Amino acid sequence: MTAAGPGGPAAGGPGAEIVLRDMTDADLPAVHLLEQALFPDDAWTEQMLREELAGQPGTRRYVVAETPGGEVVGYAGLASAGGQADVQTIGVAPGRRGAGIGALLLTELIDEAVRRGSEGLFLEVRVDNAPARRLYERFGFEQIGIRERYYQPADVDAAVMFRRLRERPPVGFTREDT
Repeated sequence: MTAAGPGGPAAGGPGAEIVLRDMTDADLPAVHLLEQALFPDDAWTEQMLREELAGQPGTRRYVVAETPGGEVVGYAGLASAGGQADVQTIGVAPGRRGAGIGALLLTELIDEAVRRGSEGLFLEVRVDNAPARRLYERFGFEQIGIRERYYQPADVDAAVMFRRLRERPPVGFTREDT
């Protein structure tokens, strides 16, 4: 899985030749540094990330976006169970935003949710994070609610967003069955 940045790989754009691969324990220090830089008020701890990885492949899928030189420039995680999936996190290094890495990561999470047979995909995003909200809307997510004061200690609301992945089959009997 690769992404070409603006101008394509030959131009050497900021997103050129990014590769997605499964996150491992060895990635946790780099991912945690990114997490702290991106979400200083409510960053996950390295132990929280390790616990998420322990759920792979059963109910979790975590990936990193990596440059050809091995630098981790993004990461994302999905939880899924019972026909429902949730985007747990997506982060892209500040100097790499706008190069398609977030879209690449989100595409992989959507594809994974579909592979797992999920009917829909949920996520929470800070209401004040306009670039992330635009990305999610571009991918067909719609806001379905607000979780007040969800992000602490910043006291910021979360927009709850949803994207249907497949229609649920009818449950019960139809008139023809009776």
